[in-house]
Order: sequence, then C-alpha cells, then structure tokens
Amino acid sequence: MTETNEKPIIILGSGLAGYTLAKEFRKLDAETPVTIISNDDGRSYSKPMLSAGFTKDKTAAALALATAGDMATNLKASIRTKAEVTAINTEEHTIQLGEEVLEYSKLVLALGAKTHQAPLEGDGIDVVYSINDLEDYDRFRQAAIGKKRVAIVGAGLIGCEFANDLVNGGYEVDVIAPSTSVLPTMLPEVPAKALQAGLESIGVRFHLGALAHRVIKHEDGVKLCLSNGEEIETDLIISAIGLAPRVELASKAGLKYQKGISVDRSLQTSDPDVYALGDCAEIDGMVLLYVLPLMNSARALAKTLSGTPTEVTFGPMPVVVKSPACPTVIATPADTNGEWHVEGEGQDLSCLFKDAEGQLKGFVLTGAKVVDKLALSKQLPPLLG
Repeated sequence: MTETNEKPIIILGSGLAGYTLAKEFRKLDAETPVTIISNDDGRSYSKPMLSAGFTKDKTAAALALATAGDMATNLKASIRTKAEVTAINTEEHTIQLGEEVLEYSKLVLALGAKTHQAPLEGDGIDVVYSINDLEDYDRFRQAAIGKKRVAIVGAGLIGCEFANDLVNGGYEVDVIAPSTSVLPTMLPEVPAKALQAGLESIGVRFHLGALAHRVIKHEDGVKLCLSNGEEIETDLIISAIGLAPRVELASKAGLKYQKGISVDRSLQTSDPDVYALGDCAEIDGMVLLYVLPLMNSARALAKTLSGTPTEVTFGPMPVVVKSPACPTVIATPADTNGEWHVEGEGQDLSCLFKDAEGQLKGFVLTGAKVVDKLALSKQLPPLLG
C-alpha cells in the first residue's frame, strides 16, 4: 500500500463479514487505508461450507479460498493475523493489541458469534469439539481420522447439517437433544418430523428428550451418558447447542448491547465512529446469524464508509438447511399472529404461515416442495424494509 498519514478504517474480524465488507468498500474506494485485525490465521473461506466438508471430502486447506497474504494484496489492506484486541478507546479512537496501540478513523466490529459449550463433565471431555471456524474444522477433521462414530449434542440447524454431512462422510452418527423435535425454534411439528425422518433414513440415530451430561472414557472411545440413563458409545463429540454474538469487547468499551451489539439501520453503534455487522450485531432487535443479511449489511456499510450514508434493508431471506436427506427451506414468520397450513405428504411438504387476512407471513418447504422457494418469497413482506 502507498504510505499515508491518514488514519485507517480498522475492521475487527477476518470472517465472511469482515472480508466481504472490505471487498465491497474497495469497489467504491481504492485508496483509503484499511487494516483488518484477525485473531486467527486470516485465511478466507466460506463458513457455510464447514458443514459440508465431509460430504465433499475437503480438508481445511481445501476449503480455504485465499491466504491472509493473498487477501492483503487483493484488498490493498494491512492484515494482522493471530492478533487479539484487548481494548477499544472510543474517545481516543484507538484499539489496543496488548501493549501496542493503533489509531482508527472508523472502526468496524465484525466479531462474529461464539459457540455455547455443552455442559458436559467427566474424564472424556477432551474428545468434545465445537466447529465455528476453519481452525475448529481442521482440529476436528484431524481428530476424526481413523474414527467411525460421532455424537452430536444439539438438534438445531448446525447439529442436523453436521449429522447429514458426517453420515455422507462414512460416519455413524447419534444426535442428542432435550427437545422433542429437530430445529425446535425454527420448525413446526410436521416438517420437523419430515426432516428427522429424512435424516433417519440415511442412518442418523436421534435421542430426543434427553440431556447429555457426562463423558466417560471407555475402551478406545468414550461413553456419553444421558439424563434418561442411556449411554452412547462413540469416538468423538460435537457440541452444537447454539451461538451467541460476541459482545464482550464492545461492552468493555461502553458501547450499547443487548442480545448483540446494538446498531441502527446504518449499522452505527452508540458511538458515531464505530459500526458493527454480521453475527455480532443486533439491528432493530434482530440478530440474524445467516449469510444473506450479512451480505446486505456489508454492501450498505461500504457505501456509508465511502461517504454515502446508507441504511440497510432486508427483503425476505429464507434459510436453506444443508440437509440433502430431506432438503428444507425456512422463512420464519416475523410474528406469531397466524396459523400454519400444511399441504403435501411424506417428506414433500409445503407449510404456509398466514395471518387472519390470509397474507403469507412465513413458510417451510421440504423435499420436492423446495422448488417453490422463489415464488413464495416474492409474497413475503420484507424483514427490514
């Protein structure tokens, strides 16, 4: 980059949010200095592909799209890897990396979300993994070499995606969750049963209505002990019980937060020179841990940072579950004032959520019905107009 005394825009995070923002910003501004701070090795990759890696037989290296050095060149940016930001001083417009202090003109928090850890105890917890980034995936994939059995704690979207992926990769898979159905916060009962049946048809074993609480070493693997007295023999365990926006750094800096870092429609935090986007941000009370909202946010914020204040908008954004055993698309209703109407049979279901006036507010499609996604999406109101 050309030497300049201009304070850079600093982006904290080199995940999909941080890198997408930098790419969009460079389309509009080729010269303003940009610094990206990464707490990992800074490789660019597609996070959704982490739960399809065994199906495609991809190592972590194969899932990586570019190195930090490649990204620095492509983005005309300075990228600091394996760097931990310990403090933000909004009055001084600085961030601190240990003893080092960096100045910024604008600061963007693209910190992502952290995994909730399953509350397990016992002498076998060293085989429990969470997979939230490329390095996590690499560690788990290395551990899985020569193994045959994987237990997944959690039957939400990530748990079900990994279950399908690992069966495709040749593993025996057990899924454990206290809920009585899969994706309990996203799916009504009928399509939940269809998705579960689809996964069971390829060999996934479900243990619903029970908590996993203890891991004990046993022979060459471990036993996972459940609250109902059941014991599951396995080799590795994935904890997939959900994500929480990373807000600690923002909180220490005095920035407002609730479920996520609070931002307005311009993605501005409670400090006028600090912004947030992606999984760490809460917009109008919504934390949207998906790719499409992130992409919209990156495009809007790039315009704002380049001098054209722009508010983000979200149209209908159905979530595609990577579950080829039973393809599933979910457009969660914005409110619960309405009723589900279910059509179809077996795994081919069209579940429409309509209000009292008959207006479509959400839908779930499974199996062959997923082809109706685009047509139905056009009938939905925007998430954030």
